[in-house]
Amino acid sequence: MSTGIGNLTQYTIDLIAKRGITVDQMAKLLRKVQSQYIPDLTFEQCKESILMVMEKREVQNAVMTGIALDVLTEQGHIEEPLASILKRDNALYGVDEILALSIVNIYGSIGLTNFGYLDKAKVGIISDINEKRPGVVNTFLDDLVSAIIAAGASRIAHRHRDEENKENKEE
Repeated sequence: MSTGIGNLTQYTIDLIAKRGITVDQMAKLLRKVQSQYIPDLTFEQCKESILMVMEKREVQNAVMTGIALDVLTEQGHIEEPLASILKRDNALYGVDEILALSIVNIYGSIGLTNFGYLDKAKVGIISDINEKRPGVVNTFLDDLVSAIIAAGASRIAHRHRDEENKENKEE
């Protein structure tokens, strides 16, 4: 476990926050989706998991890249026809999901199912991000946030399994 938040981690957290999403919001959604499997899961555990995911360089790079593309599209710095595709969040585009998968894969294949659920169900803050607002492009943000939460859920699931296995061996 890390002893503190590094500069790039904090920059990434701040970048997402500028787009209206906080670590606490991600942790709340993580708890909502994982508590059915781990009933005693705490908000603090979920927040720690989100922060640990955010410390990964792959996550930081994906977030910086995706948000830059969203912002550049908003500012009119992306050429057509890509600009229109990004503004519509065209279902056949898929590059936003591919970028998010670089985050999802950090904690194994369970992350893929978690991501798939969040991406399709558009639960909580994911729905808010995905809501179309004039002049706002969040084509990458919704998938990146879903991926961070999915990776956090996978991290928790792995740790929970390891704890159960340890307890079973001690019995």
